[in-house]
Amino acid sequence: MTNPPVDPTPEQGSELRLALRAATMYHLEGATQAEIAARLGVSRPTAGRLVARARAQGLVRIDIHVPPHLQGTVHADIERDLEERFGLSEALVVSDVTDGTPTGYGALGRAAATVVTRRLQPAHTLGFTWGPETVAVAQALPARSARCTQVVQLDGSMSSIGYQTGVDYTLGHCAEQLQAGPIRLNAPLYADPATVRALENDSVISRALDSGRDADMMMFGLGPVSTSTTLFEGSFIDSAVLDELHDLGAVGEIGGRFFDSNGADVASSLVARTVSVGLDAIRRCATTLLVSGGPKKHEAILGALRGGLAKVIVTDVECARWLLEQKEDGAK
Repeated sequence: MTNPPVDPTPEQGSELRLALRAATMYHLEGATQAEIAARLGVSRPTAGRLVARARAQGLVRIDIHVPPHLQGTVHADIERDLEERFGLSEALVVSDVTDGTPTGYGALGRAAATVVTRRLQPAHTLGFTWGPETVAVAQALPARSARCTQVVQLDGSMSSIGYQTGVDYTLGHCAEQLQAGPIRLNAPLYADPATVRALENDSVISRALDSGRDADMMMFGLGPVSTSTTLFEGSFIDSAVLDELHDLGAVGEIGGRFFDSNGADVASSLVARTVSVGLDAIRRCATTLLVSGGPKKHEAILGALRGGLAKVIVTDVECARWLLEQKEDGAK
């Protein structure tokens, strides 16, 4: 036999009515807790507790409505799930699926540019690694919508062939649009270990690397461990190095530094030969923005997120859904 509902006491009813009035003022009238307290004759903490009680008692229901013309282009639920799953500060998901071509990063670049201009502060240093993703961000940066002190290149780009890395455009355009001083890393990405040590002791090179390590915001794409990566296409690495990286479990790279499926550094022969900011500095950076997508980079993106190499991600919706389907412990 079901017990009949118990009517609230006059005191309980009065408290509920007060909570309902406070919630109405807060959610519908836009009143602050201080204004609610003054109008209801209660303390400010009590006003806050009344609003919270109204929510707990089910007196408040909040619906977020996406206009019909934006449905299918806004992915708030997926973004929230990504943030919770990988401990991200922000996830931004675009509907355009990245096809992996240099011109296919336009939507990601435009979305990432909004993140840069929103989060960058005048006293900040912005660091970037070269690649088609950061070129797309630079192309999308509106003039004078934000500013910073310096823009610094995080990885060497010189190669034995005339491969177009886009570093000159990214550095110059970002510096111009953000009214910042450019800092170039005039060095190869890979060299023999003795040359790397000498470069790191050079006053100009060391200044660039130190500025990069201390950057307040870093933006970067990443590459898979395959012949389709820009490092292979630009003759920065060869098939023998790729084989070594595969054997060591590498799944991706940022700034020429390779990591495994859990985002841990891979101890390959390239470590002592690399001229770039290390992955440890990326993990320490306050705001790290990963801009990447497309099926070929899914595994690399997953590894980077598991390893704490990004606090903010801009990616495409198919990649976002794939990421959420993967097991959390790194097992395949």
